[in-house]
Amino acid sequence: MTDRIETERLIAASPAEIFAVLTDPQGHVAIDATGMLQDADGDRVTAAGDTFVVHMDRESLGDIPEYGTYDVEVTIRDFVQDELISWTILGRVRPGMGHVYGYRLVPEPDHGTLVVSFYDWSEITPEWREADIFPVVSETALSGTLGILDRTVRRGYPRG
Repeated sequence: MTDRIETERLIAASPAEIFAVLTDPQGHVAIDATGMLQDADGDRVTAAGDTFVVHMDRESLGDIPEYGTYDVEVTIRDFVQDELISWTILGRVRPGMGHVYGYRLVPEPDHGTLVVSFYDWSEITPEWREADIFPVVSETALSGTLGILDRTVRRGYPRG
């Protein structure tokens, strides 16, 4: 069994256009295929260590009914302009579980950008490993988010 999921999609846009969505807290809400991300507060991220808040609704997953609505703090872990962004989440569980989400962008000359979405739980705490709840987000949801990202970029996000 693996502790990481990766999905990829070729998007007919530049890395900069795609990165503009991925660095905007509202961009994360706009492209979410799980239905959990409801809204966000915070400024566009520009470096590792930057944070923003996402207002969540766990009901869409139907896995932990008592969670309902809650907030998480997203902390950028890796940041390489137009190439890589990843983050960890701190929510109700303290300290955090240790899972990481992110995107790698690979320019494909004459075709756009290969976008690789990843979800890695290899560094989760032993307590969460024993709980056997990972992955929380499915490969299908990651792929769906890439499809929404493609559509969102084609529609000209972010609109000025």
